[in-house]
Amino acid sequence: MPPNTTATTGDTATTGATSVKSGRKKGRKARLVVLVLVLAIIGGIAYGAYWSISTVRASFPQTTGSIKLDGLSGPVDVKRDGYGIPQIYASSDEDLFMAQGYVQAQDRFYEMDVRRHMTSGRLSEMFGKSQVENDEFLRTLGWDRIARQEYDTKLSDSTKKYLQAYAKGVNAYLQGKEGKDISLEYAALGFTNDYKPGKWTPVDSVSWLKAMAWDLRGNMQDEIDRALMAGRLGPQQIQDLYPAYPYGRNKPIVQEGRYDELNKAFQQGGGSSTEGTAGGTSAQGATGSSQGTTGTTGSSTTTGTGPGLTSQLGGLYKVLDGLPTAVGVNGQGIGSNSWVVAGKYTITGKPLLANDPHLSASLPSVWYQMGLHCRTVSDKCQYDVTGYTFAGMPGVIIGHNAKIAWGMTNSGVDVTDLYLEKVSANGYLYDGKVKPFKTREETIQVAGGKAKTIVVRQTQDGMPLLSDRDDELVQVGRKASVNSAAPDRGDGYGIALRWTALDPGTSMDAVFALDKAHGWDDFRAAAALFDVPSQNLIYAGTDNHIGYTLPGKIPTRSDKDAGALPAPGWESKYRWKGFVKKDELPYEYDPARGYIVTANQAVVDRAKYPYTLTTDWGYGTRSQRITDLIESKIKDGGKISTDDMRQMQLDNSSEIAKLLVPKLLKIDLKDPEVRKAQKLLEGWDYTQDADSAAAAYFNAVWRNILKLSFGNKLPKEVRVKGQCLWVDKIDSTGPVDDDTKVRECGQRDADQAQPDGGDRWFEVVRTLMDKPDSDWWKTPRSGTRPAAKNRDQLFARAMIDARWELTAKLGKDIDTWSWGRLHRLFLKNQTLGTEGPKVLQYLLNRGPWKLSGGEATVNASGWNAAGGYNVLWVPSMRMVVNLADLDKSKWINLSGASGHAFNAHYTDQTGKWADGELLPWSFSGKAVDASTSDTLVLEP
Repeated sequence: MPPNTTATTGDTATTGATSVKSGRKKGRKARLVVLVLVLAIIGGIAYGAYWSISTVRASFPQTTGSIKLDGLSGPVDVKRDGYGIPQIYASSDEDLFMAQGYVQAQDRFYEMDVRRHMTSGRLSEMFGKSQVENDEFLRTLGWDRIARQEYDTKLSDSTKKYLQAYAKGVNAYLQGKEGKDISLEYAALGFTNDYKPGKWTPVDSVSWLKAMAWDLRGNMQDEIDRALMAGRLGPQQIQDLYPAYPYGRNKPIVQEGRYDELNKAFQQGGGSSTEGTAGGTSAQGATGSSQGTTGTTGSSTTTGTGPGLTSQLGGLYKVLDGLPTAVGVNGQGIGSNSWVVAGKYTITGKPLLANDPHLSASLPSVWYQMGLHCRTVSDKCQYDVTGYTFAGMPGVIIGHNAKIAWGMTNSGVDVTDLYLEKVSANGYLYDGKVKPFKTREETIQVAGGKAKTIVVRQTQDGMPLLSDRDDELVQVGRKASVNSAAPDRGDGYGIALRWTALDPGTSMDAVFALDKAHGWDDFRAAAALFDVPSQNLIYAGTDNHIGYTLPGKIPTRSDKDAGALPAPGWESKYRWKGFVKKDELPYEYDPARGYIVTANQAVVDRAKYPYTLTTDWGYGTRSQRITDLIESKIKDGGKISTDDMRQMQLDNSSEIAKLLVPKLLKIDLKDPEVRKAQKLLEGWDYTQDADSAAAAYFNAVWRNILKLSFGNKLPKEVRVKGQCLWVDKIDSTGPVDDDTKVRECGQRDADQAQPDGGDRWFEVVRTLMDKPDSDWWKTPRSGTRPAAKNRDQLFARAMIDARWELTAKLGKDIDTWSWGRLHRLFLKNQTLGTEGPKVLQYLLNRGPWKLSGGEATVNASGWNAAGGYNVLWVPSMRMVVNLADLDKSKWINLSGASGHAFNAHYTDQTGKWADGELLPWSFSGKAVDASTSDTLVLEP
């Protein structure tokens, strides 16, 4: 599952857990106000007393001795190991979570503060007028308003108590401190707008779950893309770009068990097996056998398509692309790996569980490692848990306690729908009648500027009108036309959003319930509270059981393929009908095969499960590779070790290379220099190691195949997952310099590269391999490059272009080429490290690291096809839990525990992470004591 903010400068990925991206619109190109004045103070920062060692160290946390905190009922021990990872020991739940808030604020408060301003639509208060448009959109979504409703009406009393204790701990840290005492960033902000951080609230923590859900929201981008394609491409062309899921080759997560039972219950219920109905009772039918593409062009979902929808959706790109992200990517199929192996196949005789969420690279890492331990587990103090959480949230999100371990990957289920609404001065059309919008005013405070008030409009069922947030979209809507089946334009059209996270829920309750679950039944009950975002949850217990469950609030629609395209909002039949009952969501418990793999592939076989969860799964490249690795280990009685699990996480094998290289080696190339590059692929084992010249050349060829095949054949607004496709012709008369060509693709595409999209393009190319004369393989002459009339001619041209591209980047001598020279990781420090003076970036940022791996490999160090080969998304952490001896579990983080530049724990794990190492993960009191370097006592 998985968080951060991504920006891109040139061809270099620049990220930070809460950094703020400039949009493409003129207003969003403005730099953060702070950066204007940073230039003026650079001299003082770099050379004067201001940037003195004492000032740098002023914000470092105290990690030894004792500190008195009002509100504690007893002493709390904070034990940090040599990497600064804290383990907290307390005697009551409230003390435990108050200490967690204090310690996270010590290490990461600036990150927490920017994050809460994002979730509440208040970035302008920190960074000025450049963020007003982002705030307008975020206020329209209303994350903090929904979070407040959750806190007031949905969450349990115990959860509220823990959130209050956490906030009390954060505020105890802030008490009496000036900005410069909290972090260097506040010192810089203080020079520009006198910003001072306010108190933390429980709702600040709950709001983060909404932001996380937004980034993990599913297939909304695919909805937009398909609608835009429909105006330019035919049904078969769209089908080519969205192939059916290959169930025969890449297995879904759930393979055994309840299909017959669920279908029987569904049929007995008359096809109405839903709960929480929303405007109807019928669920979709149980027919259909493949990942849905037929529905994307059927009449049931295209009533509203035409110029009106196309123009509105094209404009919506601009609005969405300027938004900062919570967990690293704007919701486009965020990837991850997790798997669990039963004890019968492990050396220890107990289960092993692995997890590595794939998110944008960030500094500090989005994850915060820690342990929360009650000295004695009792009704008064119920927790003994360790793992990964987010700075700003109490509890542990992924990890283990004394009895169970769990991991998460994004399920990708479809929980968002866009609607084209016919609007008028009096409201919006719905089943032949005009209904009034619900409205509210929002006032945005702007640092150094004048406040701005906006009006937010929502439909009666709570859908915000997204198109109101852009003047251009409003004008387009007034002028737009749609097809003949739609009502007359009248005053125009708008785009509204239906999304499960806009309903108050109980996900915060789920976090605490997971943390104290003691077995499968507890785990399942806790998971059922996790309504958004919907995640794949894997399970292992010390009692030698393994399992999987899919939680979440998942809508049912009027037909099997609904949700694949934006729908007409003026007809009630397109509204959601209800939600899949929790006890009918997919799960597995102790499957006979002895393992469970989740890597964003299909959860279920669509032909066998009665509900449509989505039509846009990942295509199973990573999941099937992991399955193959497990099978190869356990055949003939073999057993899997903890280190075997680690080695699987580092697998660099390229599945697309296995398909393409035999074809590429048969291409007859005339140029001897290009043939030298071609020969690199002879005998290559398809492994993308950092020192591999063959991997460098193959990935350059793959990149050029995508450009030549698809780059100029799609609507210019369309981004397709995992690859930014060229929208302007690039004249390849000489060596290709794509570092300067990235803006011809569109800067937003480099910004928004999506981690789980690569294997869709693998599947697209795979299906086209059997059509060597397909129009997709045809490309016109460009400069001295000849036109390609079929697949092999296009492959030849891609190999030629790749040779000269790498000559420009790495030199003529192929003996000096290596994948790591191209495939580099840069870590950028939040807001002040992603923009502004080079000197400041140099001081705050770190890198590069040369990485192995690549797109859609198990070791998923993803890159963007237009912006160069630098790493954009990564396994943001890795862990392997040993249920036979929890102290023999292993973990690693991308960066380090600290968010303070120049602190010893700023990036002290990154080198080991890049080398594929894992650190010891102490859990028992004895093991924690043995690994403790610093102890801080928090006293009442």
